[in-house]
Amino acid sequence: MNPPTRAPEDGYHYGVMRRAIDLIDHASDPLALDQIAAQMGMSAPHFQRIFSRWVGVSPKRYQQYLMLDHAKDLLRDRFTTLGAAHELGLSGSGRLHDLFLRWEAMSPGEFARKGSGLEISWGWFDSPFGPALVMGTDRGICGLAFSAEMGEAEAMADLQRRWPGATFVENPDLLGGWVKTAFGAQDGSNGKAPIYLIGAPFQIKVWEALLSIPSGNVTTYSEIAQTIGTPKAVRAVGTAVGRNPISWLIPCHRALRKSGGLGGYHWGIPVKRAMLAYESARADAG
Repeated sequence: MNPPTRAPEDGYHYGVMRRAIDLIDHASDPLALDQIAAQMGMSAPHFQRIFSRWVGVSPKRYQQYLMLDHAKDLLRDRFTTLGAAHELGLSGSGRLHDLFLRWEAMSPGEFARKGSGLEISWGWFDSPFGPALVMGTDRGICGLAFSAEMGEAEAMADLQRRWPGATFVENPDLLGGWVKTAFGAQDGSNGKAPIYLIGAPFQIKVWEALLSIPSGNVTTYSEIAQTIGTPKAVRAVGTAVGRNPISWLIPCHRALRKSGGLGGYHWGIPVKRAMLAYESARADAG
């Protein structure tokens, strides 16, 4: 396979913020503003202005969101009862991740054919959480993986294994506009990031429940099981959450254990922590 080609970043500081978040997340101790700015090749005041504008809070405040106890704080202060979320209309047709999503699901019969006859375009893109592999059809994004922890080759193999009958074509141009909207590089009000759910019926029910969790909030695996009418199927729900092929847009990172533990995350716990911190920072700033 040829080396992946990447779509151009939407502005220089978009890439800078991606690298800054990665640097902060992997640091063993809190970093001073001067340290981070120097790594980014900027003066401290200039970096602080750009970071605060892009993320919504200062680098110092953002680091506080990455503390290990942050998940427990979220569960205490921002727990979302999914039944109430549905009543309020917070679903796949609502405003999520500061952008507009629209989604549709593949029929069970189509899923049973394992993607046979389906052409899936793919491309590599920069994101706030490291390199992102995005896949999609003409209906929308059907796969979104992060390779920071597992590597690009395994991320590619992981998504391709989900639809073994499909034909995969490198075509980042088809996906670029959706990706920019998905990661906030362009105003979501001017476009949509359509997603196309390809999964078994039970998985899709779980993913629909995940779409009801507002940005900056969390829920638990048991709450999801209760909402979809299978309160004893907590383990099966956890498996379906882990099999979510469209990370970030279907926010499986917002599902926590009852204890407040992060639980697992298919693309790596550091990525999950960074996502929760990023959303909490923007929610508090907004």
